[in-house]
Amino acid sequence: MKNNRRNSTSTISLLSAIFFLFFSGSLLAQVQLDEYMQVAGENNPELKAAFNDYMAAMEQVPQVGALPDPTVAFGIFLEPVETRLGAQRFNTSVSQMFPWFGTLSSKKDVATQMAKAQYEEFVDTKLNLYKDVGITYDELYYLDKAIKITKENLDLLASFKEMARVNFEGGRTGFVNVLRVEMEEQELKDHLLLLEDRKLPLKANFAQLLNTDLPQDIAFPDSLWREELFYDKEAVLDSVRQNSPRLKKLAYQRNAFENQEEVARKMGLPSFNLGVNYINISPRTDMDLPDNGKDALVFPQVGVSIPLYRGKYKAMRREANLKKEAVEFRKENTENQLTTQVEMMFQEYQDALRRIKLNRNLADISERSLDLLQTEFSNGEQDFEELLRMERKVLNYRLEEAKARVDLNNTVYNINYLMGE
Repeated sequence: MKNNRRNSTSTISLLSAIFFLFFSGSLLAQVQLDEYMQVAGENNPELKAAFNDYMAAMEQVPQVGALPDPTVAFGIFLEPVETRLGAQRFNTSVSQMFPWFGTLSSKKDVATQMAKAQYEEFVDTKLNLYKDVGITYDELYYLDKAIKITKENLDLLASFKEMARVNFEGGRTGFVNVLRVEMEEQELKDHLLLLEDRKLPLKANFAQLLNTDLPQDIAFPDSLWREELFYDKEAVLDSVRQNSPRLKKLAYQRNAFENQEEVARKMGLPSFNLGVNYINISPRTDMDLPDNGKDALVFPQVGVSIPLYRGKYKAMRREANLKKEAVEFRKENTENQLTTQVEMMFQEYQDALRRIKLNRNLADISERSLDLLQTEFSNGEQDFEELLRMERKVLNYRLEEAKARVDLNNTVYNINYLMGE
């Protein structure tokens, strides 16, 4: 019994070790990708600009909600006006204009809604940045994986060439088989150089997204992890309609123009002016009177500004209403576009799942077939051209599986972006 327990414990430990080795690379790469996204969020200049635009929009709120600046007037009498208490030398007045009740709060509502719309623009920029970082990382993974697979196939071709040379020297086959391998090697080496060249602009784009220098080595897993899609199509569509920053932005703009229409209506109502007037009087010297030289302080001064020219206010209301309708149409069109994109993304997601499974199975079958063909060729029972054809199929199936994994993850990134996640 003790031996059985020891064996069971050893088996569990071995399985745990295998599990750790298999998944640790993927987990490390996922953690590093999260770190890259954090770096992009902190450094990307476009995101910083979008945030500053939002902060600037917030500064509009106290501006439009403030009263107009008070008016101060100062006048000097070139010819002093003689009064019973003395000569008037100069006068000063201070007045404050007050718009119709609720006008300033309506203006603040407009600015607040516009600031909220600008915030959703910032959120959309941030989510789009994270999506681009994930997609670019996956594309770099594919190139890294394709380079490794191509190098493995070049090593395999080197063993094939040695096998063909041995068979030629033994008189079992012609020298043409050696030449076929060399042709295949030249094609793969050229393809390898192409893959290396494609990494350069992609790494430059990745560095631009992060706005920082990239490390010499970027960690990639042997097999790309699978981003899971946890919602069905209807749930995704509901989330898009409720959470998409693009739709939220348009909704806030619609509210702003609705409030702008109310502002235009209130601007067409009277505004009031309250003030105080001070007159400086010099004392009389020819006689002594009660309150001699006492300055005059007149309070209050009340004025009313009556908007007689109604055309411009009516035009302002029509303008706000037309802009509100335009935003409503744009929101409807954007929602239709997002719905179409979700449909396409789900089709691409299902297609990627199918291609992963298909190419994994085909790669397993072709690898077993290649082993059999290699044995048969060594025994002189199989044509060498068929061996090379199967080797090319193994290469293509492995590359297609890696590409399908990248397409799957990128599709999930796109769906999450549309959902505002």
